[in-house]
Amino acid sequence: AADQGHTDAQYNLALVCANGQGVDVAESARLYRLAVDHGHSCAQCNLALYFENGTVVDQDYTEAVRLY
Repeated sequence: AADQGHTDAQYNLALVCANGQGVDVAESARLYRLAVDHGHSCAQCNLALYFENGTVVDQDYTEAVRLY
């Protein structure tokens, strides 16, 4: 479902990956980005945290602020 563009599925799969239950924690950033592109606000906040803290993705305060 996530690959077919279902936003909630993308978000939920990203949560699973972020918690280390999926294939790859880095995959959560990609999935959050997909969900953000479809307007998912919780995914947007989680992705902003990644950028703010430099976890999973390179730290980028500009991107974090844009997402917040």
